[in-house]
Amino acid sequence: MGDAGDDYDLILVGGGLAAGLIAWRLALDRPEVRVAVIEREGRIGGNHTWSFFDSDLDEADRAWLAPAVAHRWPAGHEVYFPARSRVLETPYNSLTSERLHAAVAPLLGDRLISGEAVVVETTGVTLSDQRRLTARGVIDARGPRPTRLLDLGWQNFVGRTVRLTAPHGLTRPTIMDATVRQYGAYRFVYLLPFDARTVMIEDTYYADTPELDRAALNIRIDAYIRSRGWTVEVVVGEEEGVLPIALDGDIDAFWAEEPTVARAGLWAGLFHPVTGYSLPDAVKLARKVAASDDLSSEGLRRLTETHSKAAWADRAFYRLLNRMLFRAAEPDQRWRVFQRFYGLPESLVRRFYAGRNTTLDKLRLLAGKPPVPVGKALQQLRETGQGSRP
Repeated sequence: MGDAGDDYDLILVGGGLAAGLIAWRLALDRPEVRVAVIEREGRIGGNHTWSFFDSDLDEADRAWLAPAVAHRWPAGHEVYFPARSRVLETPYNSLTSERLHAAVAPLLGDRLISGEAVVVETTGVTLSDQRRLTARGVIDARGPRPTRLLDLGWQNFVGRTVRLTAPHGLTRPTIMDATVRQYGAYRFVYLLPFDARTVMIEDTYYADTPELDRAALNIRIDAYIRSRGWTVEVVVGEEEGVLPIALDGDIDAFWAEEPTVARAGLWAGLFHPVTGYSLPDAVKLARKVAASDDLSSEGLRRLTETHSKAAWADRAFYRLLNRMLFRAAEPDQRWRVFQRFYGLPESLVRRFYAGRNTTLDKLRLLAGKPPVPVGKALQQLRETGQGSRP
């Protein structure tokens, strides 16, 4: 527990997914811990949808998150490419910011604090209105910041949820529809059917830069809707995002950039290097924090840094795949990599998304003629063997 003079035992700076799950898990496991969440908008989760496959989490964690899961598709999901279409049987789930806020905010009460943190230290946080809040432990979960120490690609997207005038005919999510025009990146459309006439349509790009051209993407969403023969009755919601895709980097220097405060979420490098999915990592970290005997800033710094570096080391193979995708494939031909990937056994695909591929899986992913220029693929493999930081 914090000192008697502290306002709180733990302050979480930022109210996104990572902080929300830490606060939620602590409220369930250790309700005596005084946890505050500082969020500029005063809401947990912002405006976002996070998705996961059943195989990404164990049964206990799926049960924990169930109140925040707005939609579940037990019939699996689909992918579409120019030369391959496939239904995969793994169930899919989507957790929404509205449901996350509804689950966590009542547990926090007035400890969900609206405000913008301008100074974050191990002893507390100063807000833009000059309020000073103190705690024995502080975790910075405000999201990624520009850094030259990680080599990143980007997953950029604009999503629009619409209610149609007639049923859309979808029975399960479409994780990737890559039959669309590519526009100089790996582009696909992602579809989540929420009911017979309501669907989220997300236009997504694996791009070299984080620039998001909202106007262009909205025009392309309009065109995709027309191509499906759909007519929109009303727009229900919109969201957008720019997610990091990890290619390489110096994780030790990355953590040394800010050497004292604990981190969570994307600012801790905790996301799947290829997909950008962060929910499974947020679940794991929330469990670790809730189980920790030391919730001081120093203890939390050790915990989050050690956990982040271990995850980074464990995912070297996925960063190698990203370098092959971004550096060996021409941008408008990157879809060929994913088309080949989705021809592999579904069990391998499940392990890939969960970040648990076996050595045999990895050999199979690299076996055969690569769907990128052979010379460029071999160059990435050679550079890895010569000491690139995968």
